[in-house]
Amino acid sequence: MSTSTPAFGPPLVRVPHDQEPRKRPVVVGITGASGQLLARLCIERLVDYGYPILLVSTGPGRRVWHEELDEDLAISVRGWQERGTVTQYSVNDVGAPIASGGLVTQGMVVMPASMGTVSGIATGAAGNLLERAADVTLKEYRPLVLVPRETPLSAIHLENLLKLARLGVRVVPPMPAFYLKPQTMLEALQHLVPRVLSALAIPEALDEPPAYQPATG
Repeated sequence: MSTSTPAFGPPLVRVPHDQEPRKRPVVVGITGASGQLLARLCIERLVDYGYPILLVSTGPGRRVWHEELDEDLAISVRGWQERGTVTQYSVNDVGAPIASGGLVTQGMVVMPASMGTVSGIATGAAGNLLERAADVTLKEYRPLVLVPRETPLSAIHLENLLKLARLGVRVVPPMPAFYLKPQTMLEALQHLVPRVLSALAIPEALDEPPAYQPATG
């Protein structure tokens, strides 16, 4: 630890990187909605940032993961565990740590979020570990981000999302930034990753330069 003396005010204390506060874990919920590639990109970015991941997936989420990415979710998890701290819980394990508010986390992101799961969160049903973890995130006033993947949206879907938005939930639909003229789906989704993680108040994502620079003059 070192100090430096500014012109005004008390000395600044510089904390070595190996003594920096540990990053709080991020809870990630995966459901059976389409859009698993975005979930994978966001998880990989969080692992790169050094955040522990606490993962829970529904059965349909695991199925759609395999269908869209041609890989079992379990294999993906093992790959992430070689690079960082990733813990996966069964969706039926209601006694898992993320079911308790006593576990302090950075927040939770559900991506992609099916309308069934959105409904369960909006009504407080807590019918499985994913819904319970979201319920805990809400009651502890931590960031909760939903990335809904459904179209068109019915009035029921909109009412559930509106109810959650009024409770402070960040609703981040995976809408491509067409003005950036992405050439591939991967490129379009990569532009969305910092938007999702910024909504979760991840400092590293907030510090990333915006992909879009307004014209001047």
